[in-house]
Amino acid sequence: MKTILVIGGGVTGLSAMYKLHKWKKENKSDIRLILTEASEELGGKIRTKKANGFVMEAGADSIVARKANSLSFIEELGLEEEVVYNATGRSFIYTEGELKPIPTESVFGIPASMQSLVESTLVSAEGKVEALKDFYTKNETFTKNDSIGDFLEYFLGKELVEKQIAPVLSGVYSGDLKDLTIASTLPYVLEYKEEYGSILKGFEENKKKFIGGGDKKFFSFKNGLGRLIDAYEANLEDVEILKNTRVTNIKKTSNRYQVMLDNQDFIEADYVVLSIPHTAAEVLLDDQTVKAEFAQLKNSSLISIYMAFDAPDSMLPADGTGFITANSHDVVCNACTWTSRKWAHTSAGGNLLVRLFYKSSSAEYERLQQMGQEELLQVALHDINKSLGINAELLASEVTVWSESMPNYLITHPQSVKALENKMETIYPGIIIAGCSYYGVGIPDCIENGERTAKRITDLL
Repeated sequence: MKTILVIGGGVTGLSAMYKLHKWKKENKSDIRLILTEASEELGGKIRTKKANGFVMEAGADSIVARKANSLSFIEELGLEEEVVYNATGRSFIYTEGELKPIPTESVFGIPASMQSLVESTLVSAEGKVEALKDFYTKNETFTKNDSIGDFLEYFLGKELVEKQIAPVLSGVYSGDLKDLTIASTLPYVLEYKEEYGSILKGFEENKKKFIGGGDKKFFSFKNGLGRLIDAYEANLEDVEILKNTRVTNIKKTSNRYQVMLDNQDFIEADYVVLSIPHTAAEVLLDDQTVKAEFAQLKNSSLISIYMAFDAPDSMLPADGTGFITANSHDVVCNACTWTSRKWAHTSAGGNLLVRLFYKSSSAEYERLQQMGQEELLQVALHDINKSLGINAELLASEVTVWSESMPNYLITHPQSVKALENKMETIYPGIIIAGCSYYGVGIPDCIENGERTAKRITDLL
């Protein structure tokens, strides 16, 4: 009997195990399926917390509808009736001591119409004129493997990128735009430049993809994203799920793998899926050449702070859903989501719920990571008071530190992943890397990666 072990109970591991379990039932196979999770609950970076009528997502807070539409997990898990969509509204950039709106017709801060460029309050007249060179400057050198920051700055000018695009795009992809490739961020900007001769014209011609399509761009579930994890777990009735079980080492023995556990027990497996962060996967394997490839991958850190106030969310600026901070010395957070405004299900009484993000790319992060939870809350309260003028009673809070847990897709990332895949296939055939450390950070990306990993194993079976 073949044994398949999935290490890591995040959404990638659960997706892979769900498909393996489904294949086992459909083919009446006698394979043994085991999933190990080091913590006491499944979910990985999906962690739904509830307190005083508020729903708070300590990790990921939504699913991109456009990416999820091609997948069948919602229907298969019976979650159709529990889906809730985000409310729309404008986003702001907090700069120079005030909130300035990001133009409505923009994609990641990139203008999707001439009107959007003209009406921006974030960029000077000189910066707007400089952006027009996009219409008459040809691309003769940039490829998909070049820096997205260099690409956008070359054609759209430094000011538009620094003041309007970089705050948004860096927030989404957790890194300096100079270090991120076109391929790993916005591959279509290169296509637009080639097809239309202009990035701005390309976005204008295709803006319905990004700006149209109604309000349903992101979704969650009535009781939070944790409902997705619960649904996966409920559909794994013929899987051995070992929580509070940490894997300590993996050794190759003949054609199988001996997987050591922290309780001194071990599992003999034919196939192993490493659906854990690359930093956790690296320490399980002894081969130094493989370790060297893992070391090429980089992570960043993040502090997430939720605060619920005894105040209505109508205190917020009208039609707004949050802000990003840029070039500010009086507000420390990198971004703030007005959660109760964006997601009605998160605040049963309509009171204000906000979420602040503090990233390791910030100059203040080293100081912040030395603080305890109460000190961090004081920093967050100051930021809310300074940016929004709110000073109300705190009803609930949730502080989460994601230390070295957020993948950074640097320019070298695709080559690093390919080199690691090749080494693993040669030295550890049957052990498959999976998850956001390598193949995409969005929930649909992780689910799709899990499904592909499962198919790779069932094809071998």
